[in-house]
Amino acid sequence: MTYDTALDAALNRLHQEGRYRTFIDIERQRGRFPRANWHRPDGTTQEITVWCGNDYLGMGQHPEVLAAMHEAIEVSGAGSGGTRNISGTTVYHKRLEAELSDLHRKEAALVFSSAYVANDATLSTLRAIFPGLIIYSDALNHASMIEGVRRGGGEKRIFRHNDVAHLRELLAKDDPAAPKLIAFESVYSMDGDFGPIAAICDLADEFNALTYLDEVHAVGMYGPRGAGVAERDGQMHRIDIINATLAKAYGVFGGYIAATAKMVDAVRSYAPGFIFTTSLPPAVAAGGAASVRILKSAQHLRDAQQLNAKILKMRLKGLGLPIIDHGSHIVPVHVGNPIHCKMMSDLLLEEHGIYVQPINFPTVPRGTERLRFTPSPVHDAGQIDRLVKAMDSLWRQCALNRAQASA
Repeated sequence: MTYDTALDAALNRLHQEGRYRTFIDIERQRGRFPRANWHRPDGTTQEITVWCGNDYLGMGQHPEVLAAMHEAIEVSGAGSGGTRNISGTTVYHKRLEAELSDLHRKEAALVFSSAYVANDATLSTLRAIFPGLIIYSDALNHASMIEGVRRGGGEKRIFRHNDVAHLRELLAKDDPAAPKLIAFESVYSMDGDFGPIAAICDLADEFNALTYLDEVHAVGMYGPRGAGVAERDGQMHRIDIINATLAKAYGVFGGYIAATAKMVDAVRSYAPGFIFTTSLPPAVAAGGAASVRILKSAQHLRDAQQLNAKILKMRLKGLGLPIIDHGSHIVPVHVGNPIHCKMMSDLLLEEHGIYVQPINFPTVPRGTERLRFTPSPVHDAGQIDRLVKAMDSLWRQCALNRAQASA
């Protein structure tokens, strides 16, 4: 094999399909989010507005979060110095896990280096804890959940997205005595729709199954204390394992699970993805704990974010754009073609100083390519107005180009 030729062919396929991923080099501006400096390929710098970030509430610049991180650096230095088992468990990690267990009203929490790792490590490890475990997974679950289910081996069942009747059929076909776990999400990030938590918990009760809920795009955002959609819907006590992140609404880094003390202890003791990974830097753990604590009583930020999302959806719908709206904070605009999607993203950035990353396959199915906007409380009315006007202009321009090409 000529390895360079194979590499060229693989990369050329991505370019031809219009889904080669370009990394935009930005420098976020503390105190001025969502503004950032874009370091252009020609060496110049341009100020832009970020519309695709996951720092949903602007907590990455919150003074108390930054102060907690600075203090931890001064006290403990840069890194943790080891895995959690070997010198890497500090007071900051314990404080963070205490904040998280309190947030979700669970006995314990366990912090990982990311929510991806938390999903992968936990779901794959549950097979070792519960021999013969059958996992029932929503068809649109995140890649990290899919990987965890696959890597753990054993039986799995895929139910149609949010289809409770199909899930019931699958559960009813299996041995009533077999251990079972239903894995699903509260907010599906690409369409912004909600999982039917109560209905799935009812099935779990009926068929004696454990429940595993990914709240990555919901923590900090929903519920009276920001614990997620399960808290908002009064279902949190019915979820056996909650997975979530510190890297989105909390504005820092890392992932975690929350569950009973026994469940957390078993995962902690068996999961290679936890055992053999260096723990979070103390400063990151300190910042995460501060952010979780603050958002337990910061309903005004959640309200402001939801208001901006509603305004943006309403105005884009008013232009006739194909908005996917399931009532969440995520605003996807369906484009349906990878080349057009990338072209619109490029034009928004280069001509309007608006950064939104194109979402293409394999993140979403082919033919459902989209621009995914994430409004936040730190986007102001002027920035929303400029985005709407830019989308109006570019959408009409792209429609004209398509019409001319087909004539």
